[in-house]
Amino acid sequence: MLNKNQVISDTGHTWTARLANQWTRTIGGWGERMAEYTKRWHLLPLTMGFLLGRALILEELAPFIVPYFIVMYFLKRDSLLVGALALIAGAATHSVPLTLQAVLSVALSLAACRAAERFRRKDFSLTPFIVLATVFVSHLLFDVLTNQVTTYNLVMVMIEAILSFVLTLIFIQSLSIVHLAKPYEPLKNEEIVCLVILLASLMTGTVGWVVQGISMEHVLSRYLLLLFAFTGGGTVGAAVGVVTGLILSMANVSALQQINLLAFSGLLAGLLKEGGKVGVSGGLVIGTAILAIYGGAEDILYPSLLESALAILMFVLTPSAVWKKVSSFIPGTLENQQSHQEYMRRVRDMTAGKIMQFSELFTQLSRSFAQTSAPQWQDEQIDLFLSRVTESTCQRCWKKEQCWERETQSTYEAMRELTEVMQEQGTLQGTSLNPEWERKCVKTGKVLETMESEYRRQQVYSQLKKQVQDSRRLVADQLSGVSKVMVDFAKQIQREGIELSFQEKQVSRALEGLGLSVRRVDIHNLEEGKVDIEISQPTCYGRDECAKIVAPMLTEILGETIVVKERHCDAYKDGHCKMCLASAKAFDVEIGVAGAAKDGKLLSGDSFKTIDLGNGKVALAISDGMGNGERAYLESKSALDMLDQLLQSGLDETLAIKTVNSVLALRSTEEMFATVDLALIDLQTANTRFVKIGSTPSFVKRGKEVITVTANNLPAGILEEIEVDVVTRRLRPGDLLIMMSDGIYEAPRQIENRQLWMKRLISELETDDPQEVADLLLERVIRYHCGEILDDMTVLAARIERFVPQWSAIQIQGMEKVERPRIVS
Repeated sequence: MLNKNQVISDTGHTWTARLANQWTRTIGGWGERMAEYTKRWHLLPLTMGFLLGRALILEELAPFIVPYFIVMYFLKRDSLLVGALALIAGAATHSVPLTLQAVLSVALSLAACRAAERFRRKDFSLTPFIVLATVFVSHLLFDVLTNQVTTYNLVMVMIEAILSFVLTLIFIQSLSIVHLAKPYEPLKNEEIVCLVILLASLMTGTVGWVVQGISMEHVLSRYLLLLFAFTGGGTVGAAVGVVTGLILSMANVSALQQINLLAFSGLLAGLLKEGGKVGVSGGLVIGTAILAIYGGAEDILYPSLLESALAILMFVLTPSAVWKKVSSFIPGTLENQQSHQEYMRRVRDMTAGKIMQFSELFTQLSRSFAQTSAPQWQDEQIDLFLSRVTESTCQRCWKKEQCWERETQSTYEAMRELTEVMQEQGTLQGTSLNPEWERKCVKTGKVLETMESEYRRQQVYSQLKKQVQDSRRLVADQLSGVSKVMVDFAKQIQREGIELSFQEKQVSRALEGLGLSVRRVDIHNLEEGKVDIEISQPTCYGRDECAKIVAPMLTEILGETIVVKERHCDAYKDGHCKMCLASAKAFDVEIGVAGAAKDGKLLSGDSFKTIDLGNGKVALAISDGMGNGERAYLESKSALDMLDQLLQSGLDETLAIKTVNSVLALRSTEEMFATVDLALIDLQTANTRFVKIGSTPSFVKRGKEVITVTANNLPAGILEEIEVDVVTRRLRPGDLLIMMSDGIYEAPRQIENRQLWMKRLISELETDDPQEVADLLLERVIRYHCGEILDDMTVLAARIERFVPQWSAIQIQGMEKVERPRIVS
């Protein structure tokens, strides 16, 4: 039951939430409408042009007009007319001579820009020099026309031209940010300074605006200070204060103390950023009051505090969208990181979408190639077959009318009966003919001979058609495999878009809590069983901290065993190390290999390869090329290299074997082939898939028991299309997998049951060390032939064991667990 106070409280919270939502929607709608009106009526160029046209330096120089006009000409020409009129209107608020000078400067600037366009320069490389020349010529021409050419005026013209040159460089940066910048592009420090100089230049246009003793330039400068200190912190706040105060003091020489006031207040406001708007506002008030009292000017304390209060009021009433927009440009802020992450997410989604489109294209192509029909004799084909036979026999016979016009049905049935006999027996020799048809036909021998010849031609055509269909089916399988790989790649791109900065900070704090100095932590994947973390730290001088401390600590805070996958100790010039840590697999594989070439030569026709597929699977492969020597070696090595690339790309092992077979069969007209013996071991479950193409059996030694793994397939490269049999076995801890080439398996040539002989040989081994097993098997086979090596021999042994970490997890009281990101599909 709810009491009355709870009801009132809940009602109050609901009303407050509704009011806040309504206020947010109102502000958001108002902001959108203002943005629309500003863009439609060019209010921003109008305001900026008016203030810059009114702005003066040293109370007589107007260096802002020409730089602003020329940069806007190349940057935003659709607002050029509004900007030019605003510049002239701003100058008109001072005096008539300054207005005439502004009109002359704008006219000459337009002529200079039109002349520069003839050179077809699309960049800003010559713009500062155009401004320099235009300001000097226009102001000198105005002095000549008004008969004011003196040494002082000439020096002031040169100073104004140089100032305009510098301002052009600043306006190119700052106006590009205002009109063209994207929210996901963080600003550089020099770009932030250029933007602040532009804003301070605009404020110089408000110099002299005083309402009831309150200076508008002071209010606006402090409002700008609050905005940047709240979004960028103490560093940005102090920099904005110094730059704004410097520009304002150049416009009004009597306001030199504004540099100290704004710089100190900006630093103090930025340092109190964690207190929100209240803390930033308090910092401005404290800084303003301290400097006013320290300067001994008690009469200006009240106006200064009033100006600060108006700036704070404007700051508090500023919609959150404004300061969030400003924050999105300042590097290091949360808004900038979020905007950058949003942009990267859109890029990843767009890339994944394009890959999915290509995947669908390959899938559709695969379906198109797979739509084939098996060659078979149908009624239409039988009629076509008979038409070819009768074309060279009955069409030239003098009894054609009697057979095919008067007795059409009986003649057709007799010929069709012979065709069906031909399909069943493949020949018509010794076949009893229809007596009625034989009595009527005067070219019986010619018809039978033509029918057999046409049948043989039809068989050759059918065989070629079947080969084409097989090739199309192989292409369809390959396209389907490529489509699957692209889909997996698109999903991986989307998974990698998860932001893990919070978890990276957790790992950094945990390592620093152990006394380690960590430079950088990059978490690429935090999914259970697929953890991938990179850590950089100063060199440990061989103390193996990555395996002894870092990995055990991560094991504790992640809740699963973490091992060092790769390390680069002291590999960089400044003496820091880089380590890659990953999830440990449930099983581990220890491998041993032994081999010998025929007659003791250096080059063997057998090749072997162990492949870490990177997804918790390991592939073991042996290939035996046809014959011996260099040619056989190149053939077997080529087969395994292709298989390696296909498996690494993510293709299914069956499709990879078929692709290797088709390449070996089609790339040469000579008789070249190679056997392939492949075993794929899943280190999480120990499930092993065996694919054998013309290879010898494999054996699994489990204690005293020996299990045989066989499959019947021809070697790769003999047929263009093969059927791949996949045999699956689940291995157990302690099992010993033994793979061998035919030089080992077929060594006892006088023994009839070689499989039984090899099982007995393996069962008699007293060691489980893979390398010792491979060496012993090779040695016994060679001893069996009294030291002779009759063929290339290769033995590959692998022992499956449960993974046992070398170091136990480090348990520290109070260490927080890393929270994994939750993915909802």
